[in-house]
Amino acid sequence: MDKEKENIQIKSETQDEILLAALKLFAEKGYFNTSLTDIKDAAGIKTTSGIYQHFKNKQMIASALYANIFDSLNISIDDIRRRNKKSSEQLHEIVDLLFRLTSEAPDVMQFLLVLKIHEFLPEEKPLLETAPFAKIIKIIQAGIKAGEIRNIDPVLGYACFFGIINQILCLLLTGALDKKPEVYQSQAWLAAWNAIAKK
Repeated sequence: MDKEKENIQIKSETQDEILLAALKLFAEKGYFNTSLTDIKDAAGIKTTSGIYQHFKNKQMIASALYANIFDSLNISIDDIRRRNKKSSEQLHEIVDLLFRLTSEAPDVMQFLLVLKIHEFLPEEKPLLETAPFAKIIKIIQAGIKAGEIRNIDPVLGYACFFGIINQILCLLLTGALDKKPEVYQSQAWLAAWNAIAKK
């Protein structure tokens, strides 16, 4: 039985290595410029057939990454919503999280914001239909109801607020803004919040 547990753990660790290697390569080279051979080499696997033991193809690797990233984001947003009552506080913490990820896990943010996911994962839900982003829309709706956010369509509110945040994060990820993310964080928050706040 212990041998079986050990095999499961090794399989899980190998899958994680494949996913991490693929994430880094997708962020650096793009999805279409990354081959399974590139992923095999980066993950330290001897043969490409070693990848097929875990994933059917490159698209399945991208799909697993997509699911993992959105699951983590969903858990983080639930946690933020539990800790903060006001919509402004919740949005502020989400912005903090996104800037922290841009600093500490730029490959994840590159995958989320820079890569055109719909081009290689056409079956996946659009961003706004994923659980974490549906929750952000609810935060904006609650802010409108509480009088913190002006009375606009919640999806438009999302676009105004996160349009600013996402654009700044993309500029950071592509090197157009060359200082550390935290340098721009408070200015980004103010610009985004002022775009939707009830004056």
